[in-house]
Amino acid sequence: MARRTYLDRIRASRTPFTVAIVVVLTLYCLIALFLIPNVMLSSFKTRGELINNIMGFPHAFTLENYVTVLVEDNFIRYFMNSVVLSGLALTSLLFFASMTAYGLSRYRFRGRDALQVYFLLGTMFPIQLGILPIFIIIRTLGLTNTFLGMILIYTANMSLAVFIFSKFFRTLPYALYESARIDGAGEFRIFVQIMLPMSKPVLSTVGIIQFVLIWNDFYMPLVFLTRREVRTLTLAIFRYLSNFLANWHLVFTAATIALVPVIVVFFLFSEQLVAGLTAGSMKE
Repeated sequence: MARRTYLDRIRASRTPFTVAIVVVLTLYCLIALFLIPNVMLSSFKTRGELINNIMGFPHAFTLENYVTVLVEDNFIRYFMNSVVLSGLALTSLLFFASMTAYGLSRYRFRGRDALQVYFLLGTMFPIQLGILPIFIIIRTLGLTNTFLGMILIYTANMSLAVFIFSKFFRTLPYALYESARIDGAGEFRIFVQIMLPMSKPVLSTVGIIQFVLIWNDFYMPLVFLTRREVRTLTLAIFRYLSNFLANWHLVFTAATIALVPVIVVFFLFSEQLVAGLTAGSMKE
């Protein structure tokens, strides 16, 4: 029998539920396709033009807003802070989440089921619920206003990543592990050189999801990054939003700068995103 993915089964079904999902997602896409280009076009308008022409193409494209945001307000520094923080936090999260998921999927030990339930519960409750004990721990370690403290927080929030990785690692044939052990490979070498390269689709999927979450995160930087020199892009945009009527032309420009990396990453890895979401759902 031909292999069929989960998406193929969804397409084959014509239940009212799947039709409703398609309608809702289509409406969401249409709204996004309207709003995102409008935000980008508005970033090239002056404040005066926005008052009279909030929708549609600008009468005359201007880079004045970008000069103000990037040069005068030092958004280049905030942009680089977000790039460095997102890159380091994402690398740490992917490595430790994949190792944790591999251990939970491949080894049998006392308490394994309890750990799996623990990580599953972590997907149901946002990390913001534990902000007080997290703040006390980070402050006690002296890691407030540091990227290291933020990296630890984002890495610890690995429940969703562990869940996705675990689902994939369970589908890998155990014969691969046995063959590597016969050849003399150690546990860490098997994971790094065999299992991790085979999980590239899932790595891409988890990487895209977590990158967007970390890049757009506002709450955690607001609590733990209070100094100006470590401010992220979302915090800098909030400074404009606090006086929106006076800075709304700059809000569109700052939002466009924050949107571009997310859009680029999505278009570069969209195929890997779909492949990773359907990995392990193959059925004979």
